[in-house]
Amino acid sequence: MSTIQIIADDRESQSGVIEAFRRQNGTEVSVRRLAVGDYLLNERLLFERKTLHDFAVSLKDGRLFEQGNRLAASPLHKAIILEGRPHDLSESGMRREALQGAIISLTLFLGIPLLRSADAEESARLMLYAARQFDQIARQTPPRLLKGKRPKGKRKTQLRILQSLPGIGPDIAYNLLEAFGSIEAVLTADEQALLEVAGIGAKRAKSIRWAVGEQLANYSTINPPV
Repeated sequence: MSTIQIIADDRESQSGVIEAFRRQNGTEVSVRRLAVGDYLLNERLLFERKTLHDFAVSLKDGRLFEQGNRLAASPLHKAIILEGRPHDLSESGMRREALQGAIISLTLFLGIPLLRSADAEESARLMLYAARQFDQIARQTPPRLLKGKRPKGKRKTQLRILQSLPGIGPDIAYNLLEAFGSIEAVLTADEQALLEVAGIGAKRAKSIRWAVGEQLANYSTINPPV
């Protein structure tokens, strides 16, 4: 079994996860400041770890979607680990619908997988398991690519995000990005503007506006306009 190289963000020093990594065989851990995420494994897998309490707090103050957008833009394989038990949310004052809306935005719209763990020990085991499984699959099969164009870097991430919208495949995602130039412009476009894009009919335009509108409604219940 090869050694798993782990870089932990220095702001995670009190989390208990770093110590849990070091208790496992076959790991080598270094601690330094990461620009994105909390843990980088084998320079391939990037994880953002949040306790349930921090998830609620970061949703309230707006950090959650800022962090989510930076994580989504990374060309690495990434995931969010949501750590804790349901009672950890009891004092957050957050509505269940708001939390669900945030999870939908992160997973479906930004395309970031969300994993659950009970505590720091399980978070560490989960990341190590993912790293070993990733290496095993990489040795056995070539990476699966989306059909259509094969963009690199930021553009690849943008197209993947657009493909999480209802009824949007690789070709239409490409058309949307060509027409509007950015994810933000697509998400804020009205139905009439969407209809001018090749492959977007009335049904798709309404579906996109419905999906985006639902998430904005959920978000505004936590962050009302000033």
